[in-house]
Amino acid sequence: MGNVESVIRSPDGKGTDDVGSRLKSVRKMHGLSQRELAKRAGVTNATISLIEQGRVSPSVGSLRKVLGGIPMSLAEFFTLQLDHNAQVFFRATEMPDLSTGPNQYRLLGADKRRRQMSIFYEIYPPGGDTGPELLSHDGEEGGIIVSGRLEVTVGGECAVLGLGDGYYFNSRLPHRFRNPGDLDCVLVTANSPASV
Repeated sequence: MGNVESVIRSPDGKGTDDVGSRLKSVRKMHGLSQRELAKRAGVTNATISLIEQGRVSPSVGSLRKVLGGIPMSLAEFFTLQLDHNAQVFFRATEMPDLSTGPNQYRLLGADKRRRQMSIFYEIYPPGGDTGPELLSHDGEEGGIIVSGRLEVTVGGECAVLGLGDGYYFNSRLPHRFRNPGDLDCVLVTANSPASV
């Protein structure tokens, strides 16, 4: 690992230990062993090990070569948010109900910081709707019906969707949801950017 090029330092100035721990996290995130990453990158297993232990300061070219085995750019490597304690799996009891009326809106990952989207498990009882006023806001949204039926109005179009049907549209278009059936309508929806 020559020093012809500048030595990599993490953007926060913590030095090579941070680069090594970041490489280890990224490698594990991609399900690669040190040996597999070394093979893919065309470097020795010892190179990966020494970087991860913070015992060597990789040059820009060396780190770029190692990341080529993932593949990942230097920019992606240093800007990727690594939240080691982030919860990945959620039980139904861990999704708060944000409802204010008869409809249920249970939010997935409510405590997740810097959330880029909102994913909801929604239940509309018979006759349940989003109100007489059409909704409009920034972003996009989509959903898939899990059971029951849902009348979806978007702009000048209206359709009644059933099991397995879905919708996806620009949320700036005026829209409304209503359950026209005799049974609960259950659906899973997503909004981006995060609405709550």
